[in-house]
Amino acid sequence: MAEKSSVFDMIGPVMIGPSSSHTAGVVRIARAAIRILGAKPEEAEITFYNSFARTYEGHGSDRAILAGLLDFKTDDKRIKDAFQHAKEAGLKYTFKSVGNASTMHPNSIKLHLIAKGRSIEVIGESRGGGVISIVEVNGFKANFSANLHTLIITAEDKKGSIAFISSVLSHDHCNIATMTVSRKGKHDVACQILEMDTGPKQITIDFLKHIDWVKELIYIPDIDL
Repeated sequence: MAEKSSVFDMIGPVMIGPSSSHTAGVVRIARAAIRILGAKPEEAEITFYNSFARTYEGHGSDRAILAGLLDFKTDDKRIKDAFQHAKEAGLKYTFKSVGNASTMHPNSIKLHLIAKGRSIEVIGESRGGGVISIVEVNGFKANFSANLHTLIITAEDKKGSIAFISSVLSHDHCNIATMTVSRKGKHDVACQILEMDTGPKQITIDFLKHIDWVKELIYIPDIDL
């Protein structure tokens, strides 16, 4: 089934910069990543792939990724001075480029972020018009846009766990739009990523966090809120 386009896809976001793919999409990937991290990073290793690897400096994607890591929105005028703001924030960062990653989307970015002793790795794709897809989180397959309320649940691979979590969310009147599930191996660690039209109540989040077989739960509201 072909993906449906929205008005946002066609006209793009309100943004600072020359290109929605190279600026707005990049900002949004970074803003999604820091919500997975749970904080603005102290250190960042940023890898641009394919088309991004060849154009990230000229098209301002380097400024855009730093701006997103500082949690600037796509229309924030500070984006153009992101290098200075990153320096003032004490953000340590490195840029890398891989020009021929044939298995990856042309506009892909990998972020390895560290803050307060926690580290994550996120791979995102900029699809055009400011639309993004987060395709990998800490080695687990993902597929979410950050346009909806998102739960990332890392848990033991137990029989019935998917149905149980879905049932809990349905009782909170959360309509699940998409779900991606991946695991390291049978009866090993699994990751469920659920996009919902509305977010769960705090009491539901707390309940799920305290289930003994749930290792980690991350809740990401729509990043443009």
